[in-house]
This record gives sequence, structure tokens and C-alpha cells, in this order.
Amino acid sequence: MNLLESLRRWSVVVADTGDIDAIARWKPQDATTNPTLLLAAAQEARFRHLVDRDVDRMAVNFGCEILRHIPGRVSTEVDAQLSFDTEGTIAKARRLIELYARAGVGPERVLIKVASTWEGIRAAERLEREGIHCNMTLLFSFAQAVACADAGVTLISPFVGRIYDWHRAARKVDDIPVEEDPGVASVTRIYHYYKKFGYATQVMGASFRKTGQILALAGCDLLTIAPELLEKLAQAEGEVEAKLTPESARRAPLERIALDEKGFRWMLNEDAMATEKLAEGIRRFNADARKLEAFLAAGGTTRAAA
Repeated sequence: MNLLESLRRWSVVVADTGDIDAIARWKPQDATTNPTLLLAAAQEARFRHLVDRDVDRMAVNFGCEILRHIPGRVSTEVDAQLSFDTEGTIAKARRLIELYARAGVGPERVLIKVASTWEGIRAAERLEREGIHCNMTLLFSFAQAVACADAGVTLISPFVGRIYDWHRAARKVDDIPVEEDPGVASVTRIYHYYKKFGYATQVMGASFRKTGQILALAGCDLLTIAPELLEKLAQAEGEVEAKLTPESARRAPLERIALDEKGFRWMLNEDAMATEKLAEGIRRFNADARKLEAFLAAGGTTRAAA
């Protein structure tokens, strides 16, 4: 048995890519996309038939094509420009779900990706009540995770790799061992908190830099993995043991906390890594969304500027 096959016994494997050929090959349960992944895919000739001048329609085109190759759900992201706009996020999510509905895809097969800002979490809380399920992205802190669970969102995507990147740079080291990895520790703490206190919100570890981070989180509800790391796992023989379990969560020395807006903003502000990575992530996704718009406005025939 290879590591990928063994990992599937403990966690749902999700493909983190807009490359439909890769999704067809790896046959994940679910798939996630974002503006960066769609920008790369849109510039590939093999996906030209899915390109549309309207960004929302194009995102849904890719989502529908992806759903032809997986049994589960696809995540489609709300424009990063709306990260601090609750009403705008809700309106955009409704439009995406409407476009999916026109294509014959029901809301049960779609997760709307929303930035884990206070405004985004409030939007997701209302969307969930409407039956529009949300995947909370750009999540770096425990404060964000607690607020998302209290809002009753379907799923969160804590970014392991970007947390690792920040701490590696701050420590001025080339690597951090997995057993000391702050990204792995963050997801472990969140998973234990959710399971210990009975939250229904699922945890999907995301943004991995190496296979060791993935294997250290075996047992997490879901793990979204880029194709190159899926390849490495598939090429390595071995057995994977569950690292995260409901039993380990029950033993975790955690106390339940309550966060209002002031408490959320203060707790997030006190976490320098999370504050910086959240702002940077919003800027990066926004920049790639604008590059995608420019690419589409030019007819989708030239490569977007780097």
C-alpha cells in the first residue's frame, strides 16, 4: 500500500488544483479552486473551452467540469475584494449558486469559499442559514477558527504551509521539523477544540509544503493537497497512522472560549503571523483575480502579466 492509499483510510483527500486532468487522474472526493489556480488553468490551451469573459461564469464553468470527475463538492471562491464586505459577499455567493443552478448543479455539491475575516464569517453565518455551504479560507489563527465554528460554517481551511513559511522566515531557518511545525500544531489544536466541544464544522488542512506536514495531520476531517504532493505520496510505500482522533481530542487540555467582535479582533491582532498572512493572502488573491480579469478582457489569448 502506498502512503496516499493509506492516508485515505483516515482523512478525505481533496485536490487543491484547477487542473482538471490532474483531478481526473487522482480521483479525489472533493476539489478546491482559487483565483491563483484558475488564472494558471485559464492560460492552458486544453482548458480554453471553459474560459469566459465573465469571471464568475468562468469559475462556475471550471467548477462544473471538475464535478464531472469527482463524487463530492467543489469549492468556488468569492472575490477577495469583498473580504470586508458582508453584504457584497452574500450577494456574490448567491450569484455563484444561481449560476451553478442554471448549469444543473445543486447547492449540496458546492462550497463557497469566503475569507475568514469578521465580515466574511458574518456573511457565511447567514449563507449557511439559506442552505449555501461555506468553506472558510485564509484561516491562520485560533480566533478565526473559533468564530467560524460558532457561526456554524460547514468547513474551514487552515493554511498549514503559509504558517510554516512565516515562522521559518521569522526564525531565519531553512526548515522546521514537523514535530515543531507551527502550522501542524495550529491545525491539531483546532481539530481537538472542534471535536472536544462537539462542533459540526469540519477541518480541512490546506496549503502544504511537504508530505511530512500532511502525514502529521492524518485523521483530520479533510486534507486538500496539490498534485505534486499527491504524486509523492502515491510513489512512497508505507502505512499511515492516524495522528488526530476524537479520542485524542477528548484528552486535549482545552477550554471553551466565547468571542464577540471586539474579542475576535483583539485576539487576531495579538497574533502577528495571522494578522500579516491574512492581509497578504487577501492582497495576493485580489491581485490574481485582477490579472484574471485582465486576461479575460483581452480575450483570453495572451498570458497574463507575471
